[in-house]
Amino acid sequence: MIDKPKGITSFDVIRALRRKLGVRKMGHAGTLDPLATGLMLVGVGESTKELAALIGLPKTYEAEVLLGLKTDTGDLEGATMEEAVVPEVNEEEVRKVLAGMVGVVPLPVPKYSAVKRGGEALYKKARRGEQVEVPVKEMKIHSCELKKHAPLRDKYVLGIVCEVGSGAYIRSIAEEIGRRLGVPATIKELRRTKIGKYRVEDAEKI
Repeated sequence: MIDKPKGITSFDVIRALRRKLGVRKMGHAGTLDPLATGLMLVGVGESTKELAALIGLPKTYEAEVLLGLKTDTGDLEGATMEEAVVPEVNEEEVRKVLAGMVGVVPLPVPKYSAVKRGGEALYKKARRGEQVEVPVKEMKIHSCELKKHAPLRDKYVLGIVCEVGSGAYIRSIAEEIGRRLGVPATIKELRRTKIGKYRVEDAEKI
């Protein structure tokens, strides 16, 4: 169990562990974006055989959703696509929207993702500036709760905790929350805190 820091890729974690442990055979049970932090489950040696079962476990994320901005990546790394002033939000409406997200929701996957089209990851096509046909995927949301909310200059930040099924993208969920509230939205901060029974509090730093 590794607590991935911000600013490195999931494969950077593997590289660091290979150097540290002197083992080549290694993999992980779910990618985290470079801007995201939190729990990664890494299989070493023969334990890589167990990763397939771990990938399907539900995951819990703590996220800050920035209302008033939409980017091409779904987070603050991307170029601005849409912007709006959001001076305040109605807490009751936000909680109603989050409750309405629970269930199986068909959502477009981020174009900057590892989902493949024509045998190649979407993010590779997007980085080359190619037009990307983004598939819609059914994403399972077990729970989505508002923990805090606060203004940020002319925008607004929602602090949420979501438990989701395997393959769900929090960036897609954040954009859908914004759509239902009638404003653009993107991920400001993202941290994975649980994968099944495994908790980030028990993870090692690298």
